[in-house]
Amino acid sequence: MSRIENCFKHLKSQSKKAFIPYLTAGDPNLEISLKLMHALVEAGADIIELGFPFTDPSSDGPVIQRAVERSLAKHTRLKDVLALIERFRQENQDTPIVLMGYLNPIESMGYQAFVEKAELAGVDGVLVVDMPPEEAHDLLKIIHASKMDCIFLVAPTTNEERARQICKLSSGYVYYVSLKGVTGASHLNIDSVRTNVERLKSYCGLPVGIGFGIKDTDIAAKLGEIADAIVVGSALVNLIAELEDGRDYSHEELSEHIALMADMSRALNPS
Repeated sequence: MSRIENCFKHLKSQSKKAFIPYLTAGDPNLEISLKLMHALVEAGADIIELGFPFTDPSSDGPVIQRAVERSLAKHTRLKDVLALIERFRQENQDTPIVLMGYLNPIESMGYQAFVEKAELAGVDGVLVVDMPPEEAHDLLKIIHASKMDCIFLVAPTTNEERARQICKLSSGYVYYVSLKGVTGASHLNIDSVRTNVERLKSYCGLPVGIGFGIKDTDIAAKLGEIADAIVVGSALVNLIAELEDGRDYSHEELSEHIALMADMSRALNPS
C-alpha cells in the first residue's frame, strides 16, 4: 500500500478529508521551501503537492507563474527539487509528497532515471499536467513498476468515456479541476462542481480531490462536503510571495505567516 493510499484509508476511517497544499519548490529559495514543507505538516497538511519549475507553466495562473519565475531565477532544477524531498524525508517519513509539473523536465532527465531518482528521494506520486493519458504509456509503465502513484487531471469539460479511462490509468487519487481556466481563477460554481464530482465518484473507485479556485475557509468547507480532498495552491503561493528571499525565517515565523492553511485545514475537518 502506497503512502497516498494509506493516507486516504486512515482519513476515511476517521470520516475526514485530505488537505493538500501546493507550493512551488525554490520559491523564494530551497531552504525556505524545506521549512515551509514542515510548517505545512504542522498546519494540517495530509499530502503535499510540490511543484517543480518549468519555463512554460501553461495551466497555471499569474500567481503560480510568478512563483515559477522566482524559482527559475534561482536556477532551481528538477534534480534540486528531488534533493529537497530527500532532505524532507530525513525528518518526515510519513507525509506523502506528490511531485507536480510538466513533462519537458522529466523527458530531459529520462523517464527511467526520473522514476528511479524520484522513488529514491521519497516521492509518492507524480502529476504531469501536460501528459494526456493517450501519450502516457511509456512513463506510466515505469511508474507503475515503482512504488509511486500516477495522478491525472479531470476537467469540467472531460466527457464520461474519457474520464472513465483516466480513472483506470490513475492511482492514488484523481484530481478534479473545479473550473474552466487556470489556477487561481475565481469563477467557482459550487453546484456545478458538486454535480460533476458526484458523477465522477459514481464510476471512479479512487478518492477524488478538488483543486483550482479554493481561496478561503468557506470554499474549503463547502468543497470538503463534496470530495475526498481539496488542493490549495494560489492562496498559499500568494502568501509565500510575501516572504523575503535571503531572510532566515524561524519555524514559528513561517507557521504564523501561513496560518490561513491551518484555518483551511480546520474548516475542512471541523471537530
